[in-house]
Amino acid sequence: MVERVDSGDLEQAKAGIWSGYVYSKPEQLGLPYEDVVIPVENGVAPAWKFDPPAGVNPSGEWAVHIHGMGGKRAGTLRGIPVARRLGLTSLVVSFRNDGDAPPSYDGRYNLGQGEWRDVDAGINYAISNGAERIVLFGWSLGASIALQAAALSPNFSRVAGMVLDAPVFDWRTTLAANAKAAGLPRPLVHLGFTILRSRALRWVTGLTEPICLDSLDWLARAPELNKPVLVLHGQKDATTPFEASKKAASLRPDLVRLVEFESLGHSLEWNVDTEKWEQSVEDWFHRLPLAGASPDHAGAQ
Repeated sequence: MVERVDSGDLEQAKAGIWSGYVYSKPEQLGLPYEDVVIPVENGVAPAWKFDPPAGVNPSGEWAVHIHGMGGKRAGTLRGIPVARRLGLTSLVVSFRNDGDAPPSYDGRYNLGQGEWRDVDAGINYAISNGAERIVLFGWSLGASIALQAAALSPNFSRVAGMVLDAPVFDWRTTLAANAKAAGLPRPLVHLGFTILRSRALRWVTGLTEPICLDSLDWLARAPELNKPVLVLHGQKDATTPFEASKKAASLRPDLVRLVEFESLGHSLEWNVDTEKWEQSVEDWFHRLPLAGASPDHAGAQ
């Protein structure tokens, strides 16, 4: 039975794609929201803002939701209901080259190296509208962006923690796994890494700036993590290796809590077990340290 057609014509369609998106538009949640715009480097980026029930959020706690590569804001709508129950004002942001926000000068994904600035603009928007404490919800590439924003934002002290779904902790690991699945020989993969980080070979990638894979490696940079992190990840994720999340949790058990799922596919943890996903977020959130307190006691359980 077809419950809803979000786009296209079923009678005329000859092909389709599988998607983990349960909601394609914010109104499908049945919750009040408003369209807002956020000033970014190249103009203004659209966002959705969901307020919690009246009187539930006296302390100015917000969630900033960040979608993944090749996706749209709608992919993060799965995280709105639990954030609302927790009393969080939710801001669903767009970022450069996602088709909604203004493109970067090169029109290329930067694996989080540049996109974090647009999320930081969202953090600034939240603060200017009363946010005192912010939780970043990042999905896949959005998780990598969240890690960068939490480390580099001038307002990093306002970030209380991160909820990361199927996160990219290290792009070398992720890209190598995808290349292996595609049958690419290892020397070609290493050549690709060289090209990404080469300033002289920017004409090959079209990137304005080379990608510094070291700065995006949060396994090597695990000692620098200073925010509580909840990781929700399927053991059989063939796109973003689960082993990277497992390693991150083992490197920083004081900060990183890993919740494993049996889901197949990428970023489908919520879809497969919504109750477990949302309960994990609620349990983790209620153990976050108060604003200004040390995060040391908010680690794995």
